[in-house]
Amino acid sequence: MPDHIRSAWFKTLGQLVAVLAVAVLLGWLLDQIGLVLAVAALGVVAWHYWQLRKVLLRLTARQRLAPAQGDGVWNELDRLLYRSQAEMRTRKRRLLDMLRAYRAAAAALPDAVVVVERNSQRVQWFNKAATQLLGLRYPADIGQGVGERLQPLPLAHWLAAGRNAEPMLDAESPIDPELRLNLRLIPYSDEHWLLVARDVSKMLRLEQMRRDFVANVSHELRTPLTVVHGYLDMLDPGEFPEWAPILAEMQRQSQRMTQLVEDLLTLSRLEAQDSVAEESVAMAPMLSTLKREAEALSQHRHTLVVQDEAGVDLWGSNKELHSAFSNLVSNAVRYTPIDGTITLRFAREGNGAVLSVRDTGYGIPQAHLPRITERFYRVSTSRSRESGGTGLGLSIVKHVLNLHQARLEIESEVGQGSTFSIHFNAEHVHPRDHHPLPLAQSQIA
Repeated sequence: MPDHIRSAWFKTLGQLVAVLAVAVLLGWLLDQIGLVLAVAALGVVAWHYWQLRKVLLRLTARQRLAPAQGDGVWNELDRLLYRSQAEMRTRKRRLLDMLRAYRAAAAALPDAVVVVERNSQRVQWFNKAATQLLGLRYPADIGQGVGERLQPLPLAHWLAAGRNAEPMLDAESPIDPELRLNLRLIPYSDEHWLLVARDVSKMLRLEQMRRDFVANVSHELRTPLTVVHGYLDMLDPGEFPEWAPILAEMQRQSQRMTQLVEDLLTLSRLEAQDSVAEESVAMAPMLSTLKREAEALSQHRHTLVVQDEAGVDLWGSNKELHSAFSNLVSNAVRYTPIDGTITLRFAREGNGAVLSVRDTGYGIPQAHLPRITERFYRVSTSRSRESGGTGLGLSIVKHVLNLHQARLEIESEVGQGSTFSIHFNAEHVHPRDHHPLPLAQSQIA
């Protein structure tokens, strides 16, 4: 207990003892000690009641009251209450200023921000951008159901997913079909969600222009490259021995350029697709084909192991999946040193399936893994060019897998090799009509 409070307590106790002593003395003089003590006790109680009333008035008063002057417990309590109230008013003022600043910042955001009550899915608050992008009006839409208010956006099932809701990357604005929105649902408390809408119209237009440009340029390059390649084929290095190295290099570069154009066209086509044809993809013939392609590319320089353990087939596009699988296998062959081992394994994973390509190659540093699927991104420029790669293979793989709702997982260690795993969910897996004999290990000597 602080010294000033202890001092006030003893002063009040001393005052009480003094009053009782005076009452006893006066009662003795009047020969009415009991009566005088009772009156004195009632007076003390009344005085304390009055002090308590003043404290309650201070606690309930809306206006600021000056603290009482004097000594004693009640005066000290009054001063403590005055100090606490002053501190609370200061904190309240600071919190209100912070709230106004946050609201002003939220109002200035170009993205629409809507606070949604979790259970009822009703609008609690929104900023100015929500009026421009979503058509919400204040105060009419406060307390309204967000799904009903933002029709025709399909929000009912999306909101029901809660924390597992995937962002809507391209959605029509309720007020303008030309306005394209990116919608995200952010649970920030147990009772509320944040619905964030961003205008991506300009970005999508630029992306479409880029796709059209790449597709058109690639298509236009096809014809002159075909002509150049045809004329190079007509030249016989035997007739011009001194030009033989130059002609060979021109052949290699023209073939590489042709492959680059074909990969760009493939990427443009995949980017323009929203879905793929659902057909049964027989994995046993697919693995056999991948094995033959790897053997042809390896030229008897690697050990190839193919393991078909899943006993299931896939739903999807046979052409596109073959393109993705072939890219992974060819990369494994290109970036694995001579006498290395490449393992292609198809197995069950829960209700789904996983196809993995493991090699004993150079490995990929961890810093490069997040960007490895970007177009033209190379871990080693010189090694990629020497192997004949275009820098687009993994980008094609990523786009193909996105169309099949599949996921690519990469594990790698420098000097030990890499493992590329493609995970398919249960919706893209179905039982085989028959179970072929497992593919045995083949040695390419």
